[in-house]
Amino acid sequence: MPLKEYPVLSLRNNVLFPHAVIPIGVGRAKSVEALEFAMNNSKKLVLLAQRDSDVDDPAGEDLYDVGTVAEIMKVIDQQDGTYSCIVRGEGRVHLQDLQEDDGYFVGTFEEVLERRTEDDEEEALVRSLTDTAVEVIEKTPDLPVESVQIIEDIDDPSHLADFLVTHMGLEASEKQEFLEEFDVNARLEKCILLLTDQIQRTKLSEEIRDRIRQESEEHQREYFLKQQLKAIREQLGDYDDELEELEARVEDANMPEEAYEATKKQLNRLQSMQKSSSEYSVTLNYVETMLDVPWQRESEDQLDLDRAQKVLDDDHYGLDKVKDRIVEDLAVRSLKADMKGSIICLHGPPGVGKTSLGRSIARALGRKFVRISLGGVHDESEIRGHRRTYVGALPGRITQSIIKADTMNPVMLLDEIDKVGNSFRGDPSAALLEVLDPEQNDTFSDHFLEVPLDLSKVLFIATANQLDTISAPLRDRMEIIDVPSYTLYEKQQIAKRYLVPKQVEKHGISEDNITFPDEPLKYIIDRYTREAGVRLLEQRIAEICRTVAVKVAKTDPDERDGIKVTVDRDYVQEALGPEKHIAEVAQRVNRVGVVTGLAWTQAGGDILFIEAQEMPGKGELKLTGQLGDVMKESVHAALSYIRSNADRFGVNANFNEKKRDVHIHVPAGAIPKDGPSAGVTMFTALLSRLTNHKVRKDVAMTGEITLSGNVLPVGGIKEKVIAAHRAGITTVVMPAICKKDLVDVEEHVKDDLEFHFVDEVDELLPLVFESNPLDDVEERTAKREAAAAAE
Repeated sequence: MPLKEYPVLSLRNNVLFPHAVIPIGVGRAKSVEALEFAMNNSKKLVLLAQRDSDVDDPAGEDLYDVGTVAEIMKVIDQQDGTYSCIVRGEGRVHLQDLQEDDGYFVGTFEEVLERRTEDDEEEALVRSLTDTAVEVIEKTPDLPVESVQIIEDIDDPSHLADFLVTHMGLEASEKQEFLEEFDVNARLEKCILLLTDQIQRTKLSEEIRDRIRQESEEHQREYFLKQQLKAIREQLGDYDDELEELEARVEDANMPEEAYEATKKQLNRLQSMQKSSSEYSVTLNYVETMLDVPWQRESEDQLDLDRAQKVLDDDHYGLDKVKDRIVEDLAVRSLKADMKGSIICLHGPPGVGKTSLGRSIARALGRKFVRISLGGVHDESEIRGHRRTYVGALPGRITQSIIKADTMNPVMLLDEIDKVGNSFRGDPSAALLEVLDPEQNDTFSDHFLEVPLDLSKVLFIATANQLDTISAPLRDRMEIIDVPSYTLYEKQQIAKRYLVPKQVEKHGISEDNITFPDEPLKYIIDRYTREAGVRLLEQRIAEICRTVAVKVAKTDPDERDGIKVTVDRDYVQEALGPEKHIAEVAQRVNRVGVVTGLAWTQAGGDILFIEAQEMPGKGELKLTGQLGDVMKESVHAALSYIRSNADRFGVNANFNEKKRDVHIHVPAGAIPKDGPSAGVTMFTALLSRLTNHKVRKDVAMTGEITLSGNVLPVGGIKEKVIAAHRAGITTVVMPAICKKDLVDVEEHVKDDLEFHFVDEVDELLPLVFESNPLDDVEERTAKREAAAAAE
């Protein structure tokens, strides 16, 4: 093919196809020069599209190699050095060489010969393209109907493909690809694919428009019907603005989808009810309850560990193990934001501050605090709520507490969880299984709400005095933290730092009116209280403060600052009366058959005095003092061990044949007592009585005994040691395996006591008796045989 030269004009964001007529603006210097040259000569030039439309002064490499020869049909001079012109494409050309001449591009081009098959395939493609184009025109209301006739009149396949691509909303780069496609069949196929995609998009757009139109019509219809209903109710005097307000609140409540649908359904029912209907108030209560639930509201945790530690230390003295656990929890939350709520159970005797610890934890976290008292709850509906079919139905206590806190992540204290009971109404502890299981409480089911309630962000804290009354599955879901009883020193510090200032302020007197030295506080603790916690101590301090308040109130207001009371022993006795407790150990002397034992009670540790006495009788073993079955078995085990080793101990194995009774008594007979801890105490009391050897009054002991004389471990070591310290005991004997339990005992308590650890009962003898019974076995045996011979 012969080569031809044409001036070159670059196009931005457009491509000219053969047979197409388009307007163009010519303003760049090179383009103006090229246009003027063409106008003065053949009126023809080549339009080449730019690769990058942002280039203002394109070079040869910025232009595509394939363009279109254009005939200039009309030129309009804009009087500002620019032109507007209309051009018509004639044919494709391929750039061979490009030179710049007198300020514009001149290119050498080769005419492009298109490849056609002119067979049945080409004819089928043309027919398919025509049908597809007609379908597009019919589905596009913006296109004129005459377009169909124009397409049907085009008999050249190449012209048809170029015409359709020209009028498609394609990018310049996509149009350039079509321009560079010299195979007509391939161009027809690409054009069919583009039109098919456009048909699919058109169908999808129509579906979207139809759906939006339908939804709009439904909303308009619903609005119209509501306005009609409103007008009718206004005419009947039955219109209530409250329902309209509720509807607006439901839309703004940001509920989960399931909760929103349930609330909307009941609200729609409410709008069709008569206010006099009995179901109206039930449904209204449900909607208002759903709106009260803080579905998406949460308080932001304050995860400053130093601040949390300070809050806990300010509110409570001691309890380091509990505080450390809370700080650890905060540390994990600061590292893992999506941590699920923890379930902690504070286990300890009454009055040690379990409930107030819950408040401190909430304050340390910066969360709301709610308390649920579970003592005496026997109805499962108290936890799960009532079905709305019941008269006076209410949501459960868990949901009510969430509503009260107005946040989904409060600190929730489940107080006295060990006192939950079951009845014919169900077992509340079974309902608590779902509440206290982090794996399933994110979909807690309240019978009143009937939609899932997310409790996974709640920090649950349970309190309990006993663990054995809590069901095993429920206990397994909680992390048990023991809150121990307080020592005498700790009680003094708590009273001085917290209780005295609190009661002084509570009774309307000033710190100048009353002074509490350390010694009177210790005296009150020792002689007027006998408890693991400090609740009774606070009551005693309150009694003393009231006596001072009476003196202040009786004084002239101007002279009240002059009332100054320094509390001493005499003032304590005057205010509180005679001493309630005496130091029993201090008043005792070493005696035969009287042993001091250590026991664990719900109120913490305590000491027990085991007394053994031998007397004429029928050879019986008498047990008194409300002993439980386990403690009775300990007595029998101790007695059997002594009788089986009678020769070694120098006692008569068959003492009962001499018509002698042995009586075991544990004072405070009105108080039930049980447990294996008194095994070694029973053994010591019996051996003391049968051998007539005195037991040291300053020694206390605990441990279980076996028939072979082994001493087995027991629980409650910390509480028992504290009880011994409080009672003035100086020496404590316990099973050797319990030595590890002393790690929880405060150092100042251990420093005041001497500990001995034993594995067998024989090791007890030199520790608890004034003199070892084994030292005079032969002498006692000889006396007994001589007495028997004399008889």
